[in-house]
Amino acid sequence: MRRTLPPLATLRPFEAAARLGSFTAAADELALTQGAVSLQIRNLEAWLGKRLFERLVRRVELTEDGRQYYAACLNALEEIERATRRMLAQRDHRILTVSCLPTLATMWLMPRLSAFSSAYPDIEVRVATSISAVDLRGSDIDVALRVGKLPGRHYRRGLPGIDLVMTDRWDGIEADYLFDDVLVPVISRKLLDQGAAIDTAADLLKYALIHTASRQNAWRDWLATQGIASRSRKASAEYGHFFMALQAAQECKGIAIVPRKLFETYAERAPGLEIAFEAEVPSAGEYYLLTHESRVDNAAVRKFRKWVLLMAQAEAPPVAHASAKPMAR
Repeated sequence: MRRTLPPLATLRPFEAAARLGSFTAAADELALTQGAVSLQIRNLEAWLGKRLFERLVRRVELTEDGRQYYAACLNALEEIERATRRMLAQRDHRILTVSCLPTLATMWLMPRLSAFSSAYPDIEVRVATSISAVDLRGSDIDVALRVGKLPGRHYRRGLPGIDLVMTDRWDGIEADYLFDDVLVPVISRKLLDQGAAIDTAADLLKYALIHTASRQNAWRDWLATQGIASRSRKASAEYGHFFMALQAAQECKGIAIVPRKLFETYAERAPGLEIAFEAEVPSAGEYYLLTHESRVDNAAVRKFRKWVLLMAQAEAPPVAHASAKPMAR
């Protein structure tokens, strides 16, 4: 019996427009023109004999018929997506795409990748840097290294916040704990020798404070844990990423506030920096390796995942809590 199906080319524009609430946004996502998306949806409405969208100023909303049809189409498309990912995971996939935070990639991951390549020369690792929330379902990214909060996990009040979002789509995500995000202030030994002594946290304010755009409130939050109200940032400098802030600190431009893990890795290659004041302050979040359940059986993903966890565990401080970190699914 012949199936009663709409023109299949109309379904992707319909799903994207319904999800994004905009024909223009749907066109951007699908690499089509706005006119092409609008035409496909008109074709679908004509085929169904139903109005699926209310056209409003700069946005669209589903009608009641549209909502019902979208729910049914979404279930079908997600089932097709899951089946496709299972099929792809069964291939002998040897190209691994890793999304990583810029400084974590530069300071921690990249220097260690040669060891992975030596162990698995048949796996090509491609690293893409980003601080944005990663979409492991709707992209070609296999795994991601991010810092932030796990959903449903509660943190003690007053800890420095993390402005970054690991992912907006947690369904099916497995999160492996890597290491804590512990902030420390760092300074060049040369600058310290030339400047005022630092005996208390308040003495840090005698120097220019180096801020990082991806963690703009780090200094304010860290100082608050020491009982110090943050001062104006007018005389301070701001850099895009932690590795830039570390370099600026090394060049005697002030004191940077950075995660200890990144400082330790940077200091191995560029001596001359030291912790300005010993007061480790954990953030309300940790570093995680994120993997979608559709890729966990992929051979390359399995090997990389195991390797990254071994690297992180080998460098962990001798505290018996790393294995107790949660995994979110």
